[in-house]
Amino acid sequence: MKFLYIILLLTVSCRAFSQGKPDTLRLTLQQVVEMAKANSIAAKQAATIRETKYWVFRSYQSNYQPQLALTGTLPDYQKTFSQVFQPDGTILFQPIHNDNSALQLDFSQSITATGGTIYGRTQLQRFTDFDRHNALYNGVPYSIAYTQPLFQFNQLKWDKKIEPLKYNESKQAYIEAQENIAVTVEGYFFDLLLAQVNLHIAETNYANTQKIMAIANTKFELGKITKNEILQLQLELITAKKDVGTAKRSIEIATLNLRSYTGQEDDSKIVLIAPENISRMQVTSDRVLAEAYANRSDAIGFLRRIAEAKRDVAKAKGETGLKATLNANLGFSNTASSIPGIYNNPQNQQILQLTLSVPILDWGRSKSITKTAQANLQLMEYTVEQDKQNFKQGIVTQVSLFNLMKEQLVYTAQADSIASEKYKIARERYVLGNLNITDLGIAFRENDAAKRDYITSLRDFWSAYYQLRYLSLYDFENNQKIAYK
Repeated sequence: MKFLYIILLLTVSCRAFSQGKPDTLRLTLQQVVEMAKANSIAAKQAATIRETKYWVFRSYQSNYQPQLALTGTLPDYQKTFSQVFQPDGTILFQPIHNDNSALQLDFSQSITATGGTIYGRTQLQRFTDFDRHNALYNGVPYSIAYTQPLFQFNQLKWDKKIEPLKYNESKQAYIEAQENIAVTVEGYFFDLLLAQVNLHIAETNYANTQKIMAIANTKFELGKITKNEILQLQLELITAKKDVGTAKRSIEIATLNLRSYTGQEDDSKIVLIAPENISRMQVTSDRVLAEAYANRSDAIGFLRRIAEAKRDVAKAKGETGLKATLNANLGFSNTASSIPGIYNNPQNQQILQLTLSVPILDWGRSKSITKTAQANLQLMEYTVEQDKQNFKQGIVTQVSLFNLMKEQLVYTAQADSIASEKYKIARERYVLGNLNITDLGIAFRENDAAKRDYITSLRDFWSAYYQLRYLSLYDFENNQKIAYK
């Protein structure tokens, strides 16, 4: 009895588990798009790139913040022999047994406007001679230094112009990547939807052809139709059966592609629901262009590319010709036999240096580098101008396509309804004997073509819709910019 009870319990549990797991997953276009944005590899790649760009930007920002660093050598112990040059030029190897430890705290702050750097430093050094049993301290209680490049390229100044553009460009590129996922998965959605429609058409045609075949056989036995019509129907029946098999294989391939892209690991059967509510939003080229220039990464990229070319010109001029660096240091230093002694009446420490580098003869190298950078700037200006024209043309074309597809969808829906009604009438007339097999075949094919045309029109419309969102990064239905967390 216990054994039978356990079997019964396991059976009920298995049934409950199988009933809890849906056999069919019914999805709309919007649901498929959201699945892809949440789970697809493309979405994960976009998120990773966004995070990488964020930390690159944080790294750039840190260049303008104060830096504090502690360095040291603790200990620097040595017990060995070292060569010592004698006055007569000979070498003696003397024993060494000491420790030379040092600790240093450095502060630095970059000056964006000039490209210079302010330094602050405090240092403590202890030298211990174990053979002679004494210790000596050396230190810098504090010192302030300034380094100023003269007539040179200011990297900090140009980074402050370009890096924010690159970061804003990367943020908009992430939104574009998300919208591009919608564009891509919309194609996979309609691949599967068309395959499912083709299967439905094929199965319906096969069932209808079987019914018509049965009626035709009866008519043939009564001598009301010819053998040729029977043979024609047999060919139609074979074709319909082949279409069923082809449609099933197409569904398997389209389902696999959709699952793979959306990251959907469940093995439930997928049934797609054709979109019924069509967007009626009105868009104009001027409005879409305005939003595109305000939101797209390409628009930011136009500014960034020109700025980078100008930076290269400044760099070419700054790294050729006269270069000079001014170094100034003001502080205190001292040496003593104890740590407190270093801070007791320290001595002034002053350093002033000006280093120069002037090319006397470079065979036109400096001029060539500068002229090359200037030519590249001019070329970039022409290239950006052409890209702006292509950018504008692509948007104007897409707006026209969207408005056209909206109209075409209405016409194909009407044609589908008319073709369906026509086929129904033709089938009834054939059963009544008022229509020949040729006209029935024509109505049959027109009905199939109209249904496929409607799905194709749906696909074209939603493709244009998501392309419009991608190109403008604007939701025209809700009148708001597209943003993602």
